Amino acid sequence: MKIMHYSEAKATQFDDSDNVHGVTGRVVIGKTDGANNFCMRFFELTEGGFSPRHVHEWEHEILIYSGQGEVLSEGAWVPVTTGFTIFIPGNEEHQLRNTGATPLIFACMIPSGVPEL
Repeated sequence: MKIMHYSEAKATQFDDSDNVHGVTGRVVIGKTDGANNFCMRFFELTEGGFSPRHVHEWEHEILIYSGQGEVLSEGAWVPVTTGFTIFIPGNEEHQLRNTGATPLIFACMIPSGVPEL
């Protein structure tokens, strides 16, 4: 068993200003923990931060932990805030961006066997 606060996990910064800006990613439960089916990650987007717009074949599930932002869904931006859940099927273009004045923090589950970060 592993019990920890997400902020204790190793932080990886993503910021190339054109494709991704102000993103910190953390693998909180993954293959090194013996998780054979899923990987849980936490992301923090700074004020004005955004994830890359991308597509991949695996699904993932997101829970907005805190903050406010928008998610790109079928070409339109949909507002999200604390408590919202998001299901992104495989092969669907998506992106998240922070529209608030505080960090947008969310948990993201992906299947094992794909890149964890």
